[in-house]
Amino acid sequence: MTDPVSRSARTLGLFAVVGSVMCFAISFGLIKWPGTDGSVIAWWRLVGSSLLWWVGLITLRVTQRRPLPSRDAWRQSMPAALVFGLLISTLFTAVTRTSVAHAEFIASLAPLLTIPAGFVFFHERPQWTALRWGALSVVGIVIVLFFGPDQGVATLGGDLLMILVLLFSVSYLLTAKRARSRGVTTFDFMAILMPVALVSATPVALVVAGDQLWPLSGRAWIAVGLLSVLTGGLAHGLQFFAHRSVPLGTISTVVVSQPAMSVFWAWVIVGEEITRVQVPGMALVIVGMSLVVWFSQRPDPTRGPAAGAAIPATRGRPAH
Repeated sequence: MTDPVSRSARTLGLFAVVGSVMCFAISFGLIKWPGTDGSVIAWWRLVGSSLLWWVGLITLRVTQRRPLPSRDAWRQSMPAALVFGLLISTLFTAVTRTSVAHAEFIASLAPLLTIPAGFVFFHERPQWTALRWGALSVVGIVIVLFFGPDQGVATLGGDLLMILVLLFSVSYLLTAKRARSRGVTTFDFMAILMPVALVSATPVALVVAGDQLWPLSGRAWIAVGLLSVLTGGLAHGLQFFAHRSVPLGTISTVVVSQPAMSVFWAWVIVGEEITRVQVPGMALVIVGMSLVVWFSQRPDPTRGPAAGAAIPATRGRPAH
């Protein structure tokens, strides 16, 4: 892969990552809006997203003779899908048992695991000079999450669940990137991801929500519909698309901006309070994310013209 081509692909991938973060940031406000238990919304969102992707896939099959996902695509995507179901279920359970500040801050520690994991499993060479700017986002996260109004009661059990969420999140990124590097297309992956995730998410939802899974209020159905499109469709699809050209470390660093943006959208959608001290924190997060994206597109003079590029297609398979 030549440098101009890889730079163009990396730029497109970075825009995809930013778009996915925007969609994810809106989701927390939408989940709270109907006043329904979060695990219920999460389960139905998986159902809605499954229908959305398979309607699209069958439409392409009829109109453009696009083949259905192959047996190999199912085999490569299954690990990520099963982990994803556990991730979604555990996340929404944890948020109800600890404070928003604790939950978001623990989740924002993902780069500490994904950067070395990307190096070990995929031989990624992150643009270290670009990732340094992520420190601004980390400072902004601390300001936004720890100088805001109290929005919940933190418990040790909830914090431990968020650590489990963190591990599931990193595992999902690794298994999803593995599927992407082995040739699974974005459309096939998403069509497999959502229904298979229900296999691991359903037992958790039944234990946590029980008879609350049905019926849903009108607001809850609206929230499920919007979340199915924004997160189950756009956000995860854009993020999986980015795996082809953007290192895991860069993806996880950009995702650090999500908590602060979630606070903003929660204020817009459900009227959650934002303090004056949080505003400069949000600005730092956005500036830090923008600088990471900007410098990730520039070559690193210490490593030659291909520095910071994602793994070429011919070397995309994991080492093991």
